[in-house]
Amino acid sequence: MKTSSSYRFFILILVVTVAGLSQGLLLPLLTILLEKAGVPSGMNGLNATALYIGIFFAMLVVEKPVRKFGYKPAILTGMALVTAATLLFPLSQNLVFWFVLRILVGIGDSALHFASQLWITSSSPAAKRGRNISLYGMAYAIGFSIGPLGINLLDFGLWVPFAVVSVFYLFAFLLMLRLPHELPVKEEGVEASTGKRYTLAIQMAWFALIPSFLYGYMESSTNSNFPVYGLRMGIGENWISILLPAIGIGSLILQLPLGMLSDRIGRKPVLVGAGVIGSLAFLAVPLMENNVWGILLLFALAGGLIGSFYSLGLAYVADLLPKPVLPAANVIASINFSVGSIVGPNLGGLGIQYGSPGSMFYFLGGVFLLFSLLGCFFQRKKQETEKALIHFTN
Repeated sequence: MKTSSSYRFFILILVVTVAGLSQGLLLPLLTILLEKAGVPSGMNGLNATALYIGIFFAMLVVEKPVRKFGYKPAILTGMALVTAATLLFPLSQNLVFWFVLRILVGIGDSALHFASQLWITSSSPAAKRGRNISLYGMAYAIGFSIGPLGINLLDFGLWVPFAVVSVFYLFAFLLMLRLPHELPVKEEGVEASTGKRYTLAIQMAWFALIPSFLYGYMESSTNSNFPVYGLRMGIGENWISILLPAIGIGSLILQLPLGMLSDRIGRKPVLVGAGVIGSLAFLAVPLMENNVWGILLLFALAGGLIGSFYSLGLAYVADLLPKPVLPAANVIASINFSVGSIVGPNLGGLGIQYGSPGSMFYFLGGVFLLFSLLGCFFQRKKQETEKALIHFTN
């Protein structure tokens, strides 16, 4: 079956949008249901990390199946796994049961994102790669912003929000079936040095790989811990469902402008500047207490700046590393995302339980400020990695 590259890109963007919608809904929805059931915030945060444990372990093995079977089977398998697990959540609120389901969602989400991300990156011409990566991030932000609004569907029954997400996945699944079967391009002399490619990626692009960790930390912490923070500060569920999308909407607005700015002045200055301002915005949230309009503005600002970290980080990695090393770097970025996503809810949940509700925002502000300081010590050029690759593969 022959399809145009633009049609393929459209379908992949649609799949990423649905994945963002699913994650944007499930994280706060499950947290609210457990909070209402009287589950301690620390245990609530620990249960939320199961999703990212699944992502982490999937990323350790997903590269080989994608190389062997192709992009499309990996995406379809991931979508089927996420849909099946999503439909099972309303059956029981047993913590162990939900922990297992969240791991399955994480595995499916990991396969879906890795394959679609690599397919877009590998098939995009160099002149459009930065733009396409930004559109990928924007698509995810759109879905992630819409997702929390599904919390309001609980008024129609416990099953309704889960069923609606599953319908979206089914629609995207049927469209994916129309795409052709493609395998990643194999580079001569690189297959025998897989471990060395990972070493080279970390050695030459460690700073550019940190944003994926920070994005995962921010995303999971705000969506898993903020509902607890909001309820304890007297903010209603309806407002929580409005405040959380503000982060994604801010990201949606600034994603492309920041990407274009980074094309002009460089990725690092944009990342460092966004990190500083974003950290200050997060640190200011506890000062608002239950002022929902103040929190809304700060979330939109922080989300607009920090929400582009993942896509900007990938673009920076592509600037620094030769093409044969990019698949390994994508795996590392996804692992970093999952590790950050595991740390976020746990650290935030423990901070709320044993410290103050605002501690989750102090942690967020602190890690982004630290990242910006690390930027002062990173200097690297792509020519250095190309020379290093020749050394590693010979």
